[in-house]
Amino acid sequence: MTPAHPKAQDVVLRLDTITKRFGPLVANDAISLTLHRGEVIALLGENGAGKTTLMNILFGQYTADAGEVTVFGHPLPPGNPAAALAAGLGMVHQHFTLADNLSVLDNIQLGTVPLWRMGLGRRTARAKLAKLAADFGLSIDPDALVGSLAVGERQRVEILKALYRDARILILDEPTAVLTPQESDALFDTLRRAIKTGLSVIFISHKLHEVMALSSRVLVLRHGKLVGEVATRDTDRHALAALMVGAEVPPPSVAPQNPGPALLTLRDVSTRNIGAAPGLKSVSLSLRAGQITGLAGVSGNGQAALSDLISGLTTPQSGAVEMPNLPDIWSPRGAISAGIARIPEDRHKTGSIADFSLTENAILETYAQAPFSRNGLLNWAAADAHTRHLIATNDVRCPGPSAPIRQLSGGNMQKLILGRVLEASPKIILANQPVRGLDIGAITYVHKRLLAARDAGAAVLLISEDLDEIMALSDVIHVVSEGRLSPEFARGRLTAAELGLWMAGIGFAHAA
Repeated sequence: MTPAHPKAQDVVLRLDTITKRFGPLVANDAISLTLHRGEVIALLGENGAGKTTLMNILFGQYTADAGEVTVFGHPLPPGNPAAALAAGLGMVHQHFTLADNLSVLDNIQLGTVPLWRMGLGRRTARAKLAKLAADFGLSIDPDALVGSLAVGERQRVEILKALYRDARILILDEPTAVLTPQESDALFDTLRRAIKTGLSVIFISHKLHEVMALSSRVLVLRHGKLVGEVATRDTDRHALAALMVGAEVPPPSVAPQNPGPALLTLRDVSTRNIGAAPGLKSVSLSLRAGQITGLAGVSGNGQAALSDLISGLTTPQSGAVEMPNLPDIWSPRGAISAGIARIPEDRHKTGSIADFSLTENAILETYAQAPFSRNGLLNWAAADAHTRHLIATNDVRCPGPSAPIRQLSGGNMQKLILGRVLEASPKIILANQPVRGLDIGAITYVHKRLLAARDAGAAVLLISEDLDEIMALSDVIHVVSEGRLSPEFARGRLTAAELGLWMAGIGFAHAA
């Protein structure tokens, strides 16, 4: 991958004392780094450490208050995304930036030719795409609609889009967040092939085992400063985690637990499809007291349908939901009254209201209950006291209860939502992607709280696309694929690769 001793003339990117302030907040504090030809560096840091700000400066979306970016020996004009692209910078985002209703070829050509050009140069574009696909092992049908592609195939399109624009420096932001282990391995094989041709990569990930597998150097940001740089061969995951948060981060201890009775049971439940995403297909599942049930699967395979059903947002098309004291009407209010609490998949879209204060968000699902409601009026004193309690007990770093929740980092927003959910000691906890996009410190905190809830007798359904998380926390594991649910697997029974086969649907085919 990277030469053992990179030469100065091999430097393709240099950031020199980059500083960026947002009012009194210093997001980037005199950060300097270099990237060499054919090298992979990993950029690590807690949420709010300054990684995204630094990349936005690199791509011209922000302008630095001080410092300079040099690409292939030439200063990069600040605040000019077009200049960044022209200089050979490319980025594959965590959330794909593709148009589902257009073909692969159309997506790759978007923005590269004027729309008024006759034929848009499609014959030349098709030939170039075919050569790139062959050179890098990224086979794809150029005429396929992107909306019909699997997640791994969309990832290929994103990479081909960057390579088509002749990117010589590629930035990958959490590129495996929605991939199976097999798809992740295929992605890394592709990247290694590209690196051998001279492609340079900045790799941003919270998955430390991937950082260890792909990178040659690791740079760590903390509170806007570059606090460490180390050769990957000279470190390990535990040392990197400690460097990120400034202290040792012991993994949560998962002691064996004897589960209690089933608190919620689904019997042969089917639900309607949600747009292009499948509904549930004759799913049977039991959530037991004192047990974490892990649900693994590639995004868009029925997780949303199961989450909506348990949250009371949808009802079964067929089959039955069973639980003690089942409400007469299955609805979100009924689910809450039955003791079901929800950590939603998207903390921004469905977990909070951006312009509401922390106090308003803290009582979103309980405002009609005592002590927050009195004689039909909101008891703001009680709500404010409750929010201050959540802030203190969950280490939510914020200006105060009256601040809009949009001012919080993702990790602190998640801590408030977690406190809101767990404070009432719910019987059943739906934890849907509870640590998505969080740093190692916040992940450890969330995991400890979920384990404590389990040990207190709650039934926890953990929905995650991160197999490491599923395998580390779950007492039993199911896999969902195209709305179908696998048999129950005891903790430690299957390897990540074996679970990955179920995630890809192969295990279902063999079982059939």
